[in-house]
Amino acid sequence: MPAPALTSRPAAARTVTTVRTDAAELLELVPARAGLSWVRRGEGLVGWGEAARLEVSGPTALADAAAWWEGFTAGLDVDDDLAVPGSGPVLFGSIAFDPAAGTSVFVVPEVVVGLRDGVGWLTTVGTAPAELPVPVPLDGPGPRLRYADGALDPATWCAAVDAAVARIDAGELEKVVLARDLLVSAEPALDPRRLLRRLAARFPDCWTFAVDGLLGATPELLLRRTGRQLSSRVLAGTAARGAGAEDDRLAAALLGSTKDRAEHALAVDSLVRALEPYCDRLTAPAEPALLTLANVRHLATDVVGTQRGTAGLLELVGAVHPTAAVCGTPTPDAAALIRELEGMDRGRYAGPVGWLDARGDGEFGLALRCAELTPDGGARLFAGCGIVAGSEPAAELAETQAKFAAFQNALEG
Repeated sequence: MPAPALTSRPAAARTVTTVRTDAAELLELVPARAGLSWVRRGEGLVGWGEAARLEVSGPTALADAAAWWEGFTAGLDVDDDLAVPGSGPVLFGSIAFDPAAGTSVFVVPEVVVGLRDGVGWLTTVGTAPAELPVPVPLDGPGPRLRYADGALDPATWCAAVDAAVARIDAGELEKVVLARDLLVSAEPALDPRRLLRRLAARFPDCWTFAVDGLLGATPELLLRRTGRQLSSRVLAGTAARGAGAEDDRLAAALLGSTKDRAEHALAVDSLVRALEPYCDRLTAPAEPALLTLANVRHLATDVVGTQRGTAGLLELVGAVHPTAAVCGTPTPDAAALIRELEGMDRGRYAGPVGWLDARGDGEFGLALRCAELTPDGGARLFAGCGIVAGSEPAAELAETQAKFAAFQNALEG
């Protein structure tokens, strides 16, 4: 296992409740550099500073990270009378889409501020001061932006979709998720605080996340663990929003779409099959619901279960990722086709992102509707689509553009 890079070896972690529980303030506490976030409807966790950091890759990456976290917390003197999910020391993680090949990043912040059910708390690790910073207002104009094609221009990407449909029609696989990237340059450099606040305001039902320069607002919860209770929100099948009666028509068309229903069923089935060996009970509704966001709708299914055995959250995440929602079916064939056709390195895009506490509770979503900040002050945006039999390249391209719009709105204000 690679040796962890420690900024310090703290001996203690202390959690205290706070008098400030205004949900609107959580993201206002995030600093300009190296801020961490997992916030939905104003509740969740934000953090800053690095008490410890691990970058890991290889076939045992998640097992190595779990062992490292267990060893780290075993060496801490923890004072946490609150003992709710997310209190005490917390590990934020951003996992590569392919953990065996890519680099996954785990950060233990020096300071975590949490809010759940109206109760706020502050955890410090090491010698960080046990006080909340003053929220910083962000005024003034945003940066000047320029967009450029990423790995594939739109025409070439559509040709890749055509090729994928041909392989599906030939019976090689049932579904593959193809993504594309969009490059953004900015002058002056992008401010992640502004982006996070705009994303949270526009997409309150999504989880607004930030870990090591990857930030976004994901609607998809890969896995939550609270004690022995597990839950997941599977999304697959997407339609753009419209105005008035057209919006209602688009919603009804999505719910009745044979293509989208088939794509969604593949995603649910892949998650259920992966979780079943770890659960005494696992339930999923027979029919999907509609999840309505500001720019798109998704078919959504909430899966819940009761865990058996001793597997930790990172082991469970490794067991269910990648689902058909971000890779395809069968997984090995879809992953191979992604490498052949996509033309880019996904890095941590579409990988698990979230947090884990010392008790083993935590939440990991999928890094979707996101961007990776670049050293020159710009960003690399990502969007993908599930390709199945009957997929039309022009329609899939339009879907990626609708998904890019989620982040472009935050960029442009």
